Amino acid sequence: MINRSRLIGEYLKSIGILDESQLKSVLKSQLDSGNRLSDILNGIGFLQTEQLRDLIIQEFSLVRAPIFDMEIPFDILSKVKPALAYRHKLVPIKFENDILTIATDDPINLLAQDNLETFIGSKIDFVFSSESNINIALEKHYGGSKNILDAVAQKQDDNATVSFKGVAAEVVKEEEKDEAPIIKLVTQIISEAVKNRASDIHVEPLEDKFRVRYRIDGVLHEVPGPPKQLQPSILSRLKIMAGMNIAEKRLPQDGRIRIQGMGKDLDLRVSTLPAIYGESVVMRILDKSSFMLGLAELGFLHEDAETFEKLIHLPYGMLLITGPTGSGKTTTLYAALSYINKPNKKLITVEDPVEYQISGINQVHVRPSIGLTFASGLRTMLRQAPDVIMVGEIRDFETASIAIQAALTGHLLFSTLHTNDAAGAFTRLIDMGVKSYLVSSTVQAVMAQRLVRKICQNCKEPYKPSYEELYLLGQKSGDPKAVEEMQLFRGKGCKMCNYTGYKGRIGIFELLVNNDEIREMIVKRLSSQEIREAARRSGMKLLREDGLNKVREGITTISEVVRITHGYEE
Repeated sequence: MINRSRLIGEYLKSIGILDESQLKSVLKSQLDSGNRLSDILNGIGFLQTEQLRDLIIQEFSLVRAPIFDMEIPFDILSKVKPALAYRHKLVPIKFENDILTIATDDPINLLAQDNLETFIGSKIDFVFSSESNINIALEKHYGGSKNILDAVAQKQDDNATVSFKGVAAEVVKEEEKDEAPIIKLVTQIISEAVKNRASDIHVEPLEDKFRVRYRIDGVLHEVPGPPKQLQPSILSRLKIMAGMNIAEKRLPQDGRIRIQGMGKDLDLRVSTLPAIYGESVVMRILDKSSFMLGLAELGFLHEDAETFEKLIHLPYGMLLITGPTGSGKTTTLYAALSYINKPNKKLITVEDPVEYQISGINQVHVRPSIGLTFASGLRTMLRQAPDVIMVGEIRDFETASIAIQAALTGHLLFSTLHTNDAAGAFTRLIDMGVKSYLVSSTVQAVMAQRLVRKICQNCKEPYKPSYEELYLLGQKSGDPKAVEEMQLFRGKGCKMCNYTGYKGRIGIFELLVNNDEIREMIVKRLSSQEIREAARRSGMKLLREDGLNKVREGITTISEVVRITHGYEE
């Protein structure tokens, strides 16, 4: 392996960037502080690190690694700790012949090769990848957090941050004397999740370990799990607290744990799934305050906010929200219902399940086991003379058909569909068996949405975008001065955001409003791509375009928008 660190040092001296004493001083500063070399050079007044990077890549023929879609085994990722990976923008990609190959966006930092080899404990070879690709790979493989991996390891046997209510409280009280360590461990797992703003807790038995992961701002973070030998006791405790049948291990079960933490009453919706190494448990943490948002907090920008407000005040028709699971569809619908919930209107919902109760609205919980399905509930609701109806999800022809009839007969109906984009909702309904002319006349608008993480306001900092980022923002040409003066924002990382640079999430939207041209295309059963192009001609912004607008406004980052919309056809 070529000792690039020595060669690059000589190269920096030969082109007059640093003399011998400066080089030693910079290397010492790098060793003492642990910072990236490019940051240290910037600190002493050298501002052309990007040009220097390109020179070094060319001079030493550094390999460019396409790591964007690379699948990297966990045993290779584990060779570089998350904190080190994030601090130096490093992604380990291969380990062969006792040499660890690491992708970096900063070839100047190869001068720190010897120090990194000592720290990591193996010989290192570097390849180059762009900053945006490195950021996306870090988010994908390390989950976006530097210190949360150590959170659960710090045991807090007393002063737990959550307390249990209902059945769970009785279980804890009854058994805490006999199995205090198990009770404290389960409480610790839930407490850390609540403290770190997690939306889900994943407890997963694997072949050789008992894995615990938290989903925070949409990204999974693995934390140190309990010993494998405690697996049966912990799973049993969780099932008892959730009111499940502890003896049934062959079938999936659903339950609920009520807790109080962080000054809030929270519900944990618990689901078990039998897997080959034991039952996998997922606990969804339901926080009413996160659902009860106003329209302003959803993340609409200007025009879309006005358009959406007009749509939810229509007297009849159908408004559909589309997107994958976890994209915030239910939150958007709850915000819309709360906004139009007035004494002069009757609102009814049919949901599976009813996640939160809204005062003044009749909410129906679907129970297929006794015949109360979306379709049967919706059929009965029409006899209740509602003004506005919300159907949690349109899953089949029967539900879609009744929903269409409701929209045709003077009701305003909200619902969700699982499609990738807004235009796909029309073809999905037609594929379910609904007549195209009925779809064209009833669906007033479709909105696709995703959730992106917001930049942490506590550690937000400006920076100059790279050429790749400028290209994504559409700055392919134009006024060079305007490009030079452009600045974006990112989170530096702090304690408040667990050093991820992000805190909280916001929606990005693709709002398609039906018009005469689109109605004619639906009746003719044209493709969703053609409908999409027609919608763009009438002013619709794509998901990525809306996301990039939020980047320009300093709300989120380019790497986050690319991560969420990757694979979404532009």
